[in-house]
Formats: sequence, C-alpha cells, structure tokens
Amino acid sequence: MGKLTANEVKAFLNKPGTYQDGDGLFLKVDKRGGASWLVRIQHQGKRRDYTIGTAKLVTLANARIEAVKLREAVRIKGLDPVADKRKAKAATVTFKEAANAYLEAHKHQWASEKHEDQWLSTLRTYAFPALGSKPVGSITAGEIISAISEVWSNTPETGRRVKQRICTVLDYAHARGWRATEAPHKALAAGKGLPKQSGGKHHPAMPYADVPAFLTRLRVTGGVWGRLALEFAILTAARSQEVRLATWTEFDLENALWTVPADHMKMRREHIVPLSPEAVAVLRSAKAVRLAGTEVVFPGMNGGIMSNMTLLKVLRRMEEPATVHGFRSSFRTWVAEQTNFPGEVAEAALAHQNPNEVERAYQRGGMLDKRRKLMEAWGAYCAADHDLAKVVPIRQAQGA
Repeated sequence: MGKLTANEVKAFLNKPGTYQDGDGLFLKVDKRGGASWLVRIQHQGKRRDYTIGTAKLVTLANARIEAVKLREAVRIKGLDPVADKRKAKAATVTFKEAANAYLEAHKHQWASEKHEDQWLSTLRTYAFPALGSKPVGSITAGEIISAISEVWSNTPETGRRVKQRICTVLDYAHARGWRATEAPHKALAAGKGLPKQSGGKHHPAMPYADVPAFLTRLRVTGGVWGRLALEFAILTAARSQEVRLATWTEFDLENALWTVPADHMKMRREHIVPLSPEAVAVLRSAKAVRLAGTEVVFPGMNGGIMSNMTLLKVLRRMEEPATVHGFRSSFRTWVAEQTNFPGEVAEAALAHQNPNEVERAYQRGGMLDKRRKLMEAWGAYCAADHDLAKVVPIRQAQGA
C-alpha cells in the first residue's frame, strides 16, 4: 500500500521536494514548478532512477501501475528502458538533423560566419546526398567511405575536412544519446578504410584532344545510366553531383535549358546551363529508357540517386586514369587554347564566381547567350572525329 494520497500529491505540486510513495516510487517537485514521477530500481548491483512522466498529467494510481510494469521489465525481463529509449530516438534523428543541431549548439563558437558557412557547405555537397536522410545512429564506416571516396582521392584537403566534420557530427550525436557509439575513427584512418592520399590538389584530366575519341568509345561501352550520365557531364562541363541529382523538372528541352537548383550547386546559387544539341540528344536517350516512378534523370539502383562512384567506375572500366571532375579542366583548357571566347564566359559556364565585385555586378545576367554559343561549340567539338595532327584552333577559323 502506498504512503501518498491523491490529495497529498495535489498539495505537494506547489512545494519543492521529494516525496516517497514506497517500492521505489517517488514524486519529485523542483523549484521551477516541474513535478515528475520517478522509480528507483536496484538491479544487478546498479541503482537507477527512471522517469515515468509528469505528475501534472499522470495520476498517482497510474504512476503506481507504471512503476510495477517498469520493475517487472527491468528485474524479470532484463530490459533497459533508458537504452531502448535512446535507440528509438536514434532511429528517428537523421544525419542532416544531427548536423544542423550541432551547428546550432556551436553557433557562438565559430571564428567567423564564413567558417560556419564553409562547414555546412562541405556537408551539403559531399555528405548530405548519401548520408543526410540516414538515421545518425545507424551510419557505418563503410557508408562514410562510400560517401567521401571520390572527394577523398580527388581533393585530399577537402576530403580530410569532410571526414573530420562527419565524425564530429557523429561524436555529437553519441553525446546526445542519438547514437550508441562515437564515430568509427580508426576504421576511417588513411591506409585502412580509406586509401592513402597522394597529396595532389589537381584532378587528373584527359587532354581535350582525346575527348572526342573517348566519347566515341563511351557510347558503345556497357551499361546505360552511368554511361549517359558521364557523357552528359562532359558535354555540360558540370560537376558530378549536379548531374547525379538532376531531375526532369529542371529541364526545358524546348528551349534547351537546364536550371540547376541552388541546393545542388557547390556555391548554393541557382545555375542555368544552356544545352548544346549533343547534350539534348543525351537527355532524349535517357528519356527513351526512363524508369517509371522516379524523377531522377540518371537514376542509380532501384531508381534512387546514383552513387558518386558510378561515373568513376565507368572510367576505370574503360582503363582511363582521368577523373570525372577532370573533364571540367579539359573543357577549360580547350576554351583557352582553341577558341576566342573570353575567360569570364568559360568561368561562368563552370559556375565559378568572378572574384572581381565590379565585373560580377555587370555579369548578373549570366551571359547566357555567350555561354550558349560556347556550349554549342564544345558540343560540336566533342561530337567531331578529330585527328590530333589536323586540329585547327577554332580561334583561327574565326579569323583571330
């Protein structure tokens, strides 16, 4: 029989203190007016207090019933309600939510607003596409390696930062009880789970003179989506992520335009890409074999987002040492050496921000017409059957 009565509980709600009912059940009222039912249980030499609920909602009679259930669960069934609650919480908190919570908790500790923006930008670009929607408590070392393998090898410094920031979020999630363990630091060490880095800063690029012949080989290689996605990336000089995340709603085939949303872009700004006839042809090929039930243009397995390793695997299968990102360098070198197009037009096509604020103010229109002519020239160049010994610079043909 309990010591407390319903009337006593009502009276105690306004008097801070601890009030015993018996069998480990007690009412705790704090100075701020909070009142909770707790059950103290000793099991296997350990004593722990479990919260049943607020006394303002849970009656004395119901608190006694819940206390009996809890003692039975711990002492007889050997369950751990606290651990179970943590697991349930971890199953609902995503990596993206944990990252945002970490940023919010540390917002007053950043060296500058720019540092905070860079921190979040790297996660958005390299971590969220693969890990963002996954429960933070279930993320494994293998999933992290898969998510960052491309940037780890191609841009070592950025790769190290991304890995460190992912691990920081996982450690924070562990501290908050959303994850059973800390980040798998040892499994992610260079030379173990991740390959040793070369230390180079440049993406291995294919000489632009070899691109047309490569595309001819690519079009007859095996596979469908990886092959089409890689060809489209080359023809548009786009980043891998922009191509892999592209959906049909982003395209206006009638006007040959691709509007890449800001959240798909490295610099978080919307980017409009004028499409060459060759790029449109790739989209029409993709549309002809479009998978039902997905808006993704170049889907991966089961119609989801294509892995960031898929395009690189196509290159490795063709025994090419170049990287996907390196084709952007091939395009940029071609513009500089083979055309009369100004450098700022090429930089705009690559979605690079002009560091000159004055020039940037005059380029708000995005130079779309000039970029269209540039991308059409690049598409025509890529589609031609070139003999390296007979390459005539376009600037010469233009009367430069």
